[in-house]
Amino acid sequence: MSGFGGAFAGRRVLLTGHTGFKGSWLSRWLLDLGAEVTGYALEPDTTPSLFEDLRLTDALDSRIGDVRDARAVEDVVSEVRPEVVLHLAAQPLVRRSYAEPRYTFETNVMGTVNVLEAVRRCDDTRVVVNVTTDKVYENQETGVPFAEDDALGGWDPYSASKAASEVVTSSYRRSFLSGESGAVVASARAGNVIGGGDWASDRLVPDCARALSAGKPVLVRNPASVRPWQHVLDPLSGYLHLAASLLVNPELAGAFNFGPGASSDAKVAEVVELFVREWGGGTWEAPLSDGQPHEAGVLRLDIDKAGRTLGWRPVWDLGETVRRTARWYRRYGERHRPDELVAEDLDAYRAAAQDAAVPWTT
Repeated sequence: MSGFGGAFAGRRVLLTGHTGFKGSWLSRWLLDLGAEVTGYALEPDTTPSLFEDLRLTDALDSRIGDVRDARAVEDVVSEVRPEVVLHLAAQPLVRRSYAEPRYTFETNVMGTVNVLEAVRRCDDTRVVVNVTTDKVYENQETGVPFAEDDALGGWDPYSASKAASEVVTSSYRRSFLSGESGAVVASARAGNVIGGGDWASDRLVPDCARALSAGKPVLVRNPASVRPWQHVLDPLSGYLHLAASLLVNPELAGAFNFGPGASSDAKVAEVVELFVREWGGGTWEAPLSDGQPHEAGVLRLDIDKAGRTLGWRPVWDLGETVRRTARWYRRYGERHRPDELVAEDLDAYRAAAQDAAVPWTT
């Protein structure tokens, strides 16, 4: 139960989106920290599913429901009376947002409204962290890293819906959830998150693992695009550290970038080549891009605020991130138990953070 000053031990935590990739990793970590976790999300929508592989239904209070259902969200909050809410439930895919824009906006914007409305009626809730994305910024493709006070925007429906979720969060913070009475709300914007157990379609690492396992070339849509790549445990440590810090000092509320160091900003092609090398062989190719929907070419995050005000910093660099991720998928294909793979990475990450004297380890 070590880490984050013991902030989560015995504390009631509501985690939306607990059946997803990041939600599954975060559920496991919260349980290790001694939290009483209630999850609220749709059924897992991938096969395989990390949530099912980790048998998390048996380990926490799992509620299946849709964040678009305001009454259902309010019922869960009023019953559980969470002290901390970590809101991860979302439609998280850029390409799917082009196919289903209404669903994307309803989930990512009104889902956030529903959670915050339920929370402001719950006297027990002290902290809410709304997890959005690095894609909330109005991206003019200059290559300059985005800071938290840069303009919000979004070309594709996913990015726009997450930017709108940030506006909703800011409005509720200023209007209702300032910490003076009731909860305090903050938002967290992560980079391009990779790690074992992500099986979503149209994501780079799952596409790599599926193709290489089948002995096929990896099809890479945008090899020259630059992204801030990070292992899933880095932003999760940021979310937990932010929530723990807000419990002590509500005045820290605001928006925070949780990204990698600048050396981990890399082209898609570089990440694929690293992954193939760590896998032990394989090839990749870039199909013709005609007719592909728009995606940003360059995206970088400025993480100075998180370091300056929270003392947070990333632990694993790009090389270690890709090495760990490729190893996870390769060993999964060799029938290693996924719960053991997750536990190994968690233990290794916490040990590396402790060696680096990252503040949340004390």
